[in-house]
Amino acid sequence: MTKMDDDVAKRDATGKDDSKTETAEQGGGSLLREALHTLFWAFVIAFFVRTLAYEPFNIPSGSMKPTLLVGDYLFVSKYAYGFSRYSLPLSPPIFEGRIFGSEPKRGDVVVFKKPPENEIDYIKRVIGLPGDEIQVTAGRLYINGVLVERESAGTTMTWDEGGFPQRFETYIETLPNGVSHQIWEESDQEVHDNTPVFRVPEGHFFMMGDNRDHSLDSRAIGPVPWVNLVGRAGMIFFSHNNQASLLEIWKWPQAIRFSRIGDDIN
Repeated sequence: MTKMDDDVAKRDATGKDDSKTETAEQGGGSLLREALHTLFWAFVIAFFVRTLAYEPFNIPSGSMKPTLLVGDYLFVSKYAYGFSRYSLPLSPPIFEGRIFGSEPKRGDVVVFKKPPENEIDYIKRVIGLPGDEIQVTAGRLYINGVLVERESAGTTMTWDEGGFPQRFETYIETLPNGVSHQIWEESDQEVHDNTPVFRVPEGHFFMMGDNRDHSLDSRAIGPVPWVNLVGRAGMIFFSHNNQASLLEIWKWPQAIRFSRIGDDIN
């Protein structure tokens, strides 16, 4: 049989060349396998980055104003304090305590699982370390019996999530290790402005929100176990004011807080 005869024999009754069809099918299968292979490794890499390095979080409430605003998106360093079961998705109990652990410093902004349920992610500032005595009296913070310095920074007018106006006194608070940050106070006579003395046990940390009168923190839930820490808040990578939906593209330039993108969290 000649080469031409060979080619004709490979054609079906419709005149289609089966050899070309087989080649196309093989090529399509190869592309699919390559795409699945790429997706698999992309998933593996993303899983390990999210578990061991950085995890994105968004801010849904105003408990850390003015440091963090509703609509901020930030990266949290998972390795900053080592790893516990809460570093992993779904918090599987595959090991106890922390590995490669290091304790947070006073003034760090951290994400942790709220005790005692240990399921919901909270973000607050570390105020008290193991062995500290923490108390709030008439709105003023005392650490180990010493009044924490705060300096007035004026009055702030803002709006809550419901659109109602709010007035806050802004202060610069300086912790004993020299870390300074802004806090908001509606007054010095709110619900958690007078507390008993909290003694922070070993392996625990005392957390407080910067929006002192609108924060559910260690004044209500008690000191947080070290094992509950998820990571340290790092950089804001995106921020918006919730004034535009995904479909309202024309509103995006006004809704995105460009000035906050790239800010480190202190």
